[in-house]
Amino acid sequence: MSDIPLTTSVAGVPEAAAPRQPPALTTGPAAWLRANLFSSWLNTAVTLVLGYFIVRYAISFVDWAFINAIWSVENNQTQACRALKASADPGACWAVITEKHRFILFGTYPYEEHWRPAIVCLLFTGLYIVSAMRRFWRWELAIIWAVTLITIGILMWGGVFGLSYVPQERWGGLPITLILATFGLAFAFPLAILVALGRRSSMPAIRVLCIAYVELIRGVPLISLLFMASVMFPLFLPEGLNIDKLLRAQVAVILFAGAYLAEVVRGGLQALPKGQYEAAEALGLSYWQKTGFIILPQALRLVIPPLVNTFIGFFKDTSLVLIIGIFDLLTAGKTAIVEPAWQGFGVEVYIAISVIYFIYCFAMSRYSQNLEAELNRHRVR
Repeated sequence: MSDIPLTTSVAGVPEAAAPRQPPALTTGPAAWLRANLFSSWLNTAVTLVLGYFIVRYAISFVDWAFINAIWSVENNQTQACRALKASADPGACWAVITEKHRFILFGTYPYEEHWRPAIVCLLFTGLYIVSAMRRFWRWELAIIWAVTLITIGILMWGGVFGLSYVPQERWGGLPITLILATFGLAFAFPLAILVALGRRSSMPAIRVLCIAYVELIRGVPLISLLFMASVMFPLFLPEGLNIDKLLRAQVAVILFAGAYLAEVVRGGLQALPKGQYEAAEALGLSYWQKTGFIILPQALRLVIPPLVNTFIGFFKDTSLVLIIGIFDLLTAGKTAIVEPAWQGFGVEVYIAISVIYFIYCFAMSRYSQNLEAELNRHRVR
């Protein structure tokens, strides 16, 4: 018999009444709080103690960052900031960001030409957004990438279309971080796929070569590769031949990222059931058809979280180029507070830089979660 109560209509025909709603404490936010934060006396005590400290320090941070903060000063006169910092109720001096934001974002790029790297940052961000939309995953996307990257090169270098020439030594800030991260991961990912396939190859020479590459690169820190690319590599070049320092750093980042991504891709290849390989071979597909249409799509779908985790890690690792004198975003921020008038206000600068890094990294993380859920929707039962 059904548990739904019956009612009698005017004509005498039974009708089903509306189903009853579950108790409020068994579903919704109240049920989640009860199950996760107040399920026992110990959990309740820990929740209350942590809640007290979180609220206390959150209020202190709001007072420091917003209520008592100084947002601007005139003519670099930082006496008000220093007086506030030494007072009993200190506050943040965001005036350092107001005064130095151009240098932090664009480094030593010519001041009157800052509109060019600003457009470059917008182009990079727009390229990421377009590439993330699945409806643009067609061959036209390669044309979009090519046109955008050519435009970025014209804007950064100049020398054509009436733009003044700016050497790479003057580049810095956020554009350098985006250039290193974008080109590094864009070239490292196909390299990683080839190396991962090579490690599983039946040809001993290719397999040994790929294993040697991965183990050698993963066995040294990125700093050592950047140092070798910047200092040691030019010693082996013929006299009179010089490769730009940014290009050498970019190659080092590509090789380093490729080795780590190759292991992630290889994990996805090994996670596939053997039956997938056998089924592809039974269809009479060639090696590249089997790999491109059946094996790789499934393998990459399985390793989306570790792939994006590696992407995020290397996006932040671009800050290591400071050891070879390249002004990335973090280095530009550190240099901005070298001026005596602004020394002592590094916390505000680092918070602003961390917000920029967080925006890009959080966007990658959220996108990977949505993409993984969409691609694995058929697995949900």
